[in-house]
Amino acid sequence: MTTRAAAFAALLMLAAAAAILHAMGRPPICTCGAVELWVSAADSPTTSQMIADWYSPSHIVHGLLFYALLWLLARRRPVTERFLAALVIETAWELVENTPWAIERYREATIAIGYNGDSVLNTMSDIAMMALGFLLARKLPLWGAIAVGIALELAALAAIRDNLTLNVWMLVAPNETIRSWQAGA
Repeated sequence: MTTRAAAFAALLMLAAAAAILHAMGRPPICTCGAVELWVSAADSPTTSQMIADWYSPSHIVHGLLFYALLWLLARRRPVTERFLAALVIETAWELVENTPWAIERYREATIAIGYNGDSVLNTMSDIAMMALGFLLARKLPLWGAIAVGIALELAALAAIRDNLTLNVWMLVAPNETIRSWQAGA
């Protein structure tokens, strides 16, 4: 597959995801009417509505992890195909994450009590962050990719007491001690 064909397939996938999210009732941008580059608070009503927030680094980590996983499972496949596979996985997750079931699960199991799902803008940004992580993993030496992943996880942990590791843990096996710590109690 040529780079051009892969780019076209990626754009089609993003357009389809945006259309599906819109059909699911997700707002194109924040219902507040604003578009901002960064939301620094984890519990703001605009978190997951703008271009980036403290959950954006977790999507970069997704890309790092998808690159590693696909290298292990399909290293003989061209990198364009592995990238598209990562894009399919991330896009599928983003669609599931914005279903009523997943939104309610986040509210029950994590500190995201006021979470209402993502705007289409934020979802597209999350997918782009995964792509950035994938491309970083491709260009960096292994130790560099690992260092970036750890640094991003620690930065989010320090800033908002949450990161990809805790997010997955709390979705799979909620723990009241962790939830209390995350809430600052």
